[in-house]
Amino acid sequence: MSATSLSQDAIVALARQALDIEARAIHGLSERLLADAGQAFARAVQAMLACQGRVVVMGMGKSGHVGRKITATLASTGTPAMFVHPAEAHHGDLGMVQPGDVVLAISNSGESEELTGLLPVLKRQGVTLLAMTGKPTSSLARHADIVLDSAVAQEACPLNLAPTASTTAQMALGDALAVVLLDARGFKAEDFARSHPGGALGRKLLTHLTDVMRSGDAVPRVAPEAPFGDVMREMSAKGLGATAVVAANGTVLGVFTDGDLRRKIEAGVELRSASARELMTPSPLTIRQDVLAAEAVALMEARRINTLLVVDAAGVLVGAVSTNDLMRAKVI
Repeated sequence: MSATSLSQDAIVALARQALDIEARAIHGLSERLLADAGQAFARAVQAMLACQGRVVVMGMGKSGHVGRKITATLASTGTPAMFVHPAEAHHGDLGMVQPGDVVLAISNSGESEELTGLLPVLKRQGVTLLAMTGKPTSSLARHADIVLDSAVAQEACPLNLAPTASTTAQMALGDALAVVLLDARGFKAEDFARSHPGGALGRKLLTHLTDVMRSGDAVPRVAPEAPFGDVMREMSAKGLGATAVVAANGTVLGVFTDGDLRRKIEAGVELRSASARELMTPSPLTIRQDVLAAEAVALMEARRINTLLVVDAAGVLVGAVSTNDLMRAKVI
């Protein structure tokens, strides 16, 4: 049957079949962890936690691609790791592996010549060898200190040949290792951000409110006795759509916003004779200056407001921030 003759129903059916097979493969891993495989998994985690060097991941072909991803996940979640290509290891790169390292060798068959050829040298170096393989009786498994069983009942490939479900199982097992290690190390979101400083997550978790807020003369503020005209001029001049009302010592007494103005007009309030104290919303929501910008985002979204006043520990106004400020900083 040619590809063009496949009906939409046939295409969707084949896709669902592949996904179902891969889902069953992962479910099978989970079930096995409740049995003997769970003990081996726990030992592997303990070995990686006790490792004084690095976790060295190895794999050929598709297992190598999976290994590179596992390496990246481990390294970004607090476990020092590197990938060494088995073929290159035969030509000098094995020098990267040092006593005290833990080697995670990945091979579905467990018979990859490039990997099995390294076993004598690895054993002599005294590294802890973890085997992730679908064949617990393979050469790799027999020489390993700990075996992680990644066997699957079948590949998602209709020919049962192309590595599909087996590589999904390897990937999932690697993720499980990384997640458990992350938790065991007490790895926090801030730690993750430090290894991703250029990404969106890094910006959210490393950007402090003081980095993005308006400060000094850019913060609109009026005294409580200020007449309505002065309030409006301050709001227009600073372009924030709001102004703080502050006491002589700088503490925040209230806030007056564009929304407040509309509500006062709708209520028929005589504005021209009113003072800032009479117009303001008293005891407004504020945020401390020593927090992350992401905390301001969460607070503003929860309260559905566009502007937030920033204060110090004594409640003195030190800044203001708007959703536009946060968007320009790419925090949201």
